[in-house]
Amino acid sequence: MNIAFFLLPKNDVVAVTLDSTLRQTLERMEFHRYTAVPIIGEDGEYVGTVTEGDLLWYMKNSGGKVTFETASKFPLSDVPLKMNIKPVSIDADMADLINLAKVQNFVPVVDDIGRFIGIVRRSQIIEYCEKFVTRDASVPKR
Repeated sequence: MNIAFFLLPKNDVVAVTLDSTLRQTLERMEFHRYTAVPIIGEDGEYVGTVTEGDLLWYMKNSGGKVTFETASKFPLSDVPLKMNIKPVSIDADMADLINLAKVQNFVPVVDDIGRFIGIVRRSQIIEYCEKFVTRDASVPKR
């Protein structure tokens, strides 16, 4: 199976850039009801994934400098990312994709030079695997 079969293309992915502000990032995540979104660099490369926890810990540890009211003054590039959400290459095999999906809600997908091209959601992989499990369960045992 080809990873592209599961790909949600970047045009349909909610993402942010390093020059997005904390407030923009929080509002985008709240609007779409996501707990994590990919970060895209200037040249379209996948930089990492920011989580709600990253933003909250940054605000908490700022000594009161960063509040929701002042969040528009701080770029996302200042926020340390706690989780290392690894991407997979579009030409990787399914085993690589499944291994990453076991520990990530989504897997960023990059092309051969590291440019972000979309994501694969863990739920899509589970739905695909479910077809095999239910098919095997419906086959009579001998």
